[in-house]
Amino acid sequence: MTDERMLDEEHYFQTRGSDLLAEAQRRGISRRALIGAAAAGLPLLAGSGRWALPAARADTPPAAPAGPIFKPLPPEWFTIIGTNAEMRWDSVAGQPYKTANERFFVRNHTSTPLIDASTWRLSVFGSGLHGSPGIDQARTFSYSDLRRLPSKEITAFVECAGNGRSFFATQQGTPAPGSQWKLGAVGVATWRGVPLSTVLKSAGLDRSRAVDVMPQGLDSTVVTAGVDTGHVRRPLPIEKALKDALLVYQMNGETLPPDHGYPVRLLVPGWVGVANIKWLGQIEVADQPLFSPWNTTQYRLIGPAYPPDSPPLTNQAVKSAFELPFPATFPSGVRQVLTGRSWSGQGSIKRVDISADGGATWQRARIGGPVLPNSWVRWKVAWTPPAPGSYELLARATDSTGQTQPATVPFNNLGYLFWAIVKHPVTVT
Repeated sequence: MTDERMLDEEHYFQTRGSDLLAEAQRRGISRRALIGAAAAGLPLLAGSGRWALPAARADTPPAAPAGPIFKPLPPEWFTIIGTNAEMRWDSVAGQPYKTANERFFVRNHTSTPLIDASTWRLSVFGSGLHGSPGIDQARTFSYSDLRRLPSKEITAFVECAGNGRSFFATQQGTPAPGSQWKLGAVGVATWRGVPLSTVLKSAGLDRSRAVDVMPQGLDSTVVTAGVDTGHVRRPLPIEKALKDALLVYQMNGETLPPDHGYPVRLLVPGWVGVANIKWLGQIEVADQPLFSPWNTTQYRLIGPAYPPDSPPLTNQAVKSAFELPFPATFPSGVRQVLTGRSWSGQGSIKRVDISADGGATWQRARIGGPVLPNSWVRWKVAWTPPAPGSYELLARATDSTGQTQPATVPFNNLGYLFWAIVKHPVTVT
């Protein structure tokens, strides 16, 4: 029976945290050893009774080196941040609702691999399937196999969990390490693919036993502080896997581009970007909780304002951005039509308010459609700069769950989920 509570972020990860500690105790592993193993990238594999690096298919050829990012990155569209490319919000003004593939931000843990779809295989295995097949007996799907299965489309954003991280430093005086994104690590596209539920059922899902699903990518393994933590992988509960997760092979009506996961990626609507594994190669289905560095030592809210067992991240929070240069410049006394976009991983956007006087007064923005869950809305509002000087424009969105952007958010050590109102600097001449 489906446990709908497992779709609730707090309940799910409180349960998973308890499960992790209980499993460690059962196997005679201390809490310290557990945390150390997770930091070193040694996840507890369900049913294995041991700590092990994730299995890799012997018939998967090494990915061709392509540099950090494959597609062109014109500076008028992107800001380069290490192996990543942030979308410039001033380049979005006047653009359609969906982000064009060539303009979509790029978040790479290593670099974009070039994979041959004709030899690509997706392996599905684990104790949550009938017969509990191991990796050597995995059910495999070719690219053509997936393309023959019934498909569906979902319009949704993908957003890095660190989007807005730089504002912890610039607005709150608490800098956090990592890529110093402003608000451009997000994009909306229409994704076509096969429901993950269809593939799991075809592989022999045992619904009475399955607990977690662990997708894993085919990009290069991640080396942190000299430790190889393996391929990017992150579990999700079977409830979310069966509800709306999608194995994607098309993006905005085109073949999925290399930088965005070709030949197949996972889409987990509303969840933080790391859950949306690119270049998917294998999926473990387990009859007990699964863990990796990406849901234990990373992608959690860790810091003085959070309890030690605070949950890993799932749904994105509500955010807003102006379609303006950062900073922007306007002439005094000339009426401007300010445009922007707001989004949430909790529900659809219901209201956006704009302030040009530091929050003393607010003006309701006009929202334009479509209004979709796990996506953004476009909005606009008129403003006439009254006099030369420095201003800060504020945009504050409220979603259908009643969640409204706050003035500040508690600091966390890795700078995730900055969803406070962003102060957008403007000079009026």
